[in-house]
Amino acid sequence: MSAENKFSFLTEIVSLPKAAHEEQLAINMENWAEKTALDPILSGFAEELGNSKDASDFLSAIFGNSPFLSQCLLKEIPFFKRLMEDGSEKALKFIFRELQNDCAPQNTESDVMKGLRVGKRRIALLTAACDIAGAWPLMKITKTLSDFAASATDAAIAHLLYAGHQKGDLQLPDADKPTKDCGVIILGMGKLGAFELNYSSDIDLIVLFDREKITYTGRKFLEDYMVRMTKSLVRMMQDRTADGYVFRTDLRLRPDPGATPIALPISAAHTYYESQGQNWERAAMIKARPIAGDIDAGLEFIEFLRPFVWRKFLDFAAIADIQAIKSQIHTHKGFGEISLDGHNIKIGRGGIREIEFFCQTQQLIEGGRDLGLRTSGTLETLDALVEAGKTKAQVRDDLRDSYIFLRTLEHRLQMINDEQTQLLPDEAGELDALGVFMGYDDPQDFRQKLEATLLQVKAHYDALFQFEENEERKVGRLVFTGSEDDPETLQSLQALGFADSSAISKLVREWHHGRYRATRTVRAQQLLTALMPTILEDLANTANPDAASCVSTRF
Repeated sequence: MSAENKFSFLTEIVSLPKAAHEEQLAINMENWAEKTALDPILSGFAEELGNSKDASDFLSAIFGNSPFLSQCLLKEIPFFKRLMEDGSEKALKFIFRELQNDCAPQNTESDVMKGLRVGKRRIALLTAACDIAGAWPLMKITKTLSDFAASATDAAIAHLLYAGHQKGDLQLPDADKPTKDCGVIILGMGKLGAFELNYSSDIDLIVLFDREKITYTGRKFLEDYMVRMTKSLVRMMQDRTADGYVFRTDLRLRPDPGATPIALPISAAHTYYESQGQNWERAAMIKARPIAGDIDAGLEFIEFLRPFVWRKFLDFAAIADIQAIKSQIHTHKGFGEISLDGHNIKIGRGGIREIEFFCQTQQLIEGGRDLGLRTSGTLETLDALVEAGKTKAQVRDDLRDSYIFLRTLEHRLQMINDEQTQLLPDEAGELDALGVFMGYDDPQDFRQKLEATLLQVKAHYDALFQFEENEERKVGRLVFTGSEDDPETLQSLQALGFADSSAISKLVREWHHGRYRATRTVRAQQLLTALMPTILEDLANTANPDAASCVSTRF
């Protein structure tokens, strides 16, 4: 029997990158030989693989490019054998079947945590194998990662609910199905919500609970109990054990994260989004979906958000607010030029974020009247924009190709050491090695493709966000949405004369989040967005801009 007939996965391989690090490859091949020699079955498996050029090239692609994947493979040789013999689809079903068994709500917390981590290691190995081999398209990879993250979160919260029921703190409607009608809602945000999770991503969650649905029988207040449960959920997901971790978990996309608890009553969320929700939060909620807990209640909350996210009519103030956001984001000519070494392919110029914002801004303006634009995925939104006549087909094609290239590059970058990074290496040799991992034998071809992609995204993005130059305006790009610092915003603040640009960026985000009473109304936030460049320029003209910013907050 040929290797291709015995090893089903070999028939799925489209292309493979070469090994960028020969010394690393040699060491990992030695480790492979030592580990497989300990078991007669695995020894025979390794020998058969060694007789196949495709299988040998596949091992080289992993062992010669990624220390993290090499460790995953060496820890999961029996699963790797299953993958090679049965193929990717059967291996995927096996992972989810084992996850369900190992992480049943009735199992001990330590067993659940172990099962989650073993499942994550296997899903990491499977998706990377399918990515490197070209066996799966990008969106199948991101959907698989997103589905696993949702299942893992649901397993963790189901265990915690069951444990609370057994302890007498909760009375669940159905202890055999802990999440059924439980009143605890976990929303997946960002890439998780849109089935676009990246390879080493953290997961953005919002945790809500419905007092009316939860029967709480504990000693303290329900609010305190829900905060403790959420902390336990985060611990189960992100604590590092001997088996690794599952997902780093971020709860900062909830309403006013610096002032609200990590688990929020749904009534408080209703009040916030009805009275204080901002345009950037409307954009964030485009991708939101319930991923764990009480799914039906979560869907009801998403339905409640529809009038907030999809405004049928935008008044002049709302349009001015979006125009002000576009104005702030605009980069003046000569500012923020693209340099490949050390470039951030997510939030830098020409990066993934610009493609996403290209879609979301047009959705905010047009989605209230055009149901076809109420899509969450980036690629499907590009198609919807063409269908609605808002974007030319060639622009769509350019941005789609750029998105697939940049997301694939993001995955390869993160696969190397399982790091949540979008920063390209700033050392030429490391960038060239990344190009090899992407399948480019000639480093110069990779650099040319990368630069052309970034410039293409930048050109289409700037064409959408055209801005009439103001000769008196000194400040460059300003972005204060979400929970991350925008690198070019930090440069803008430094150019104005602020010493601690990160602290100033955080302060301004607090203003936009409605932390202070004067900025809590929708109209106040709209005015704040429009006036922000002028405010920062005036603060920069003082003797101590950083101190003046803090004083302005107190008043």
